[in-house]
Amino acid sequence: MTEDKPVSGLMAQHGVFATTHWSVVLAAGEANTPQSSAALEKLCRTYWYPLYAHIRRRGYSEEEAKDLTQEFFARLLERQFLCGLLREGGRFRSFLLTALDRILVEHWRRSRAQKRGGGEPIVSIDAHTAEERYRLEPRDERTPETIYEYRWAMALLDQVLGRLQQEFSEAGQDELFNVLRNYMVEGATEMSYAEGARRLGITEAALRKAVERLRLRYQELFRQEIAHTVTSPAEVEGQLRHLQTVMRG
Repeated sequence: MTEDKPVSGLMAQHGVFATTHWSVVLAAGEANTPQSSAALEKLCRTYWYPLYAHIRRRGYSEEEAKDLTQEFFARLLERQFLCGLLREGGRFRSFLLTALDRILVEHWRRSRAQKRGGGEPIVSIDAHTAEERYRLEPRDERTPETIYEYRWAMALLDQVLGRLQQEFSEAGQDELFNVLRNYMVEGATEMSYAEGARRLGITEAALRKAVERLRLRYQELFRQEIAHTVTSPAEVEGQLRHLQTVMRG
C-alpha cells in the first residue's frame, strides 16, 4: 500500500450537496409526486428510531410503541393529513415531533381498537433491536423533547457512519476503514498511530494524513445529512451548531 493511497481518491469523487429531501417534500405541497413520496419515505426510514423512543418515553408499552410508530407513518404518508402540516413548514425533525404529538392525542381520544395502515408495516422496524436499544439507554431526567433531539443527532451520526463505511467498502478498503475509524474522535482510542500504521503497512505520517481526510469527509457527509432535513443548504451551519450543542448535553 502506498503512502498516497489511503482515502485521497475515495474522498475526491463526491459532490457537496444534492437537493434536500425535505425541500422536495415541501415543494410538492398538495401534489403527491413520486419524488416527494420517495424523499419522505427515505427520511422516515432513516429517522424512525427517535420517534419510537419518544413514544416509549411517553409511557407507552413496547407493543403500543411499535403499533403507534407504524400508524404514525401510515398517517404521515396520507396526503390529506400531511398537507395541513406541510403548510406550517419548519425543519423536518420539528415537523415530525409536531405530527407525532397530534397522532398521540388522537390515539388517546379514540378507541384503541381502531387501527390504520391495513396491518401492513409502512416502515421496516426491527422491534427487537429498537427495544434493546431503548432498554440500554440510561435514565434521563431531561424533557422528552430534549431527549428526542439528542436521539435525532445520534441517528444522524449513525447514518453518516454507515455512508462512510459503505464508501470505503465499495472502494475495497474495508481494512483501512476499520483502522481509521478508531481515530475519528481525537483521544477516543488507545491505539497509537504507530500501531495503526503497522497494521496497515504504511508510515505514521501517511496514517495521520488519512485520518485528517477521513474527518473532513465525515464532516462533509454530516452536513449533507443535515441538509436533507432542512429547507435549504443555507440552514445547515446553524443546524450543525445546534446539534453539536445537543450532543454535548
